[in-house]
Amino acid sequence: MLSPNKILIRNNVNIIGSGETTLILAHGFGCDQNMWRFLTPELSKHFTVVLFDYVGSGASDISQYSPQRYQNLEGYADDVIEICHALELTKAIFIGHSVSSIIGGIVATKQPSLIAKLVMVCPSPCFLNIPPDYRGGFEEEDLLELLNLMDKNYIGWANYLAPLVIGNAHSDELVGELSGSFCSTDPIIAKNFAAATFLSDHRDLLKNIQQPSLVFQSRNDALAAISVGEFVANEIPNSSLEIISADGHCLHMTHSDKIIGSILNYAQPQ
Repeated sequence: MLSPNKILIRNNVNIIGSGETTLILAHGFGCDQNMWRFLTPELSKHFTVVLFDYVGSGASDISQYSPQRYQNLEGYADDVIEICHALELTKAIFIGHSVSSIIGGIVATKQPSLIAKLVMVCPSPCFLNIPPDYRGGFEEEDLLELLNLMDKNYIGWANYLAPLVIGNAHSDELVGELSGSFCSTDPIIAKNFAAATFLSDHRDLLKNIQQPSLVFQSRNDALAAISVGEFVANEIPNSSLEIISADGHCLHMTHSDKIIGSILNYAQPQ
């Protein structure tokens, strides 16, 4: 069991801003905390903001990586729980991008006292198509082929995936940043995180989330169609859905101006 200080070092935890309400910002697969920089200047004016990197991402302590612990999303959720305990946080608002939306849901159901509300940016509980009714967007063989490409040509995999995630309409600078972030991650760790992200099915989790939840869905997202966002919002009992007229899977980077107002309003104490 790590000490609180070592947990904060492990996950490169940084705290900015001030306010009675604490926001926890959790990055998506292949990213790091720096990708919240388009939202943090405004959020930190009103709230205490906790930023961190999952183990294996960003400036986390890679020596703490465990293939067994991080073979599924529950291991990443345990990191968040430990960060909350290390900071003595309760009733925080968890803002997660993509897979971190589901990780936040796991935390919220496992230790409800830690999370007061959830904000999900382009979530998907399952990227697989599950007959007869659920369309996650991908067939299993397609995702397995994408994972195999990570072994054969990691840079090629990164250069293929980054434009899909950011959206082709956006700047080469952002695409290059995301591709560079993918490439800076240890390939074995990245592949394990990718498998935990893209091959898991957490649809059953959603109906057990009792916290109010705000779901942002991009209108044109190559990784998660509008129907996925609608599924998430329909399954979580107390949720609302905002469909953003946007291209890409990273609304916090490409369309921060379109979601910041809603986040500020949603995060205010009732």
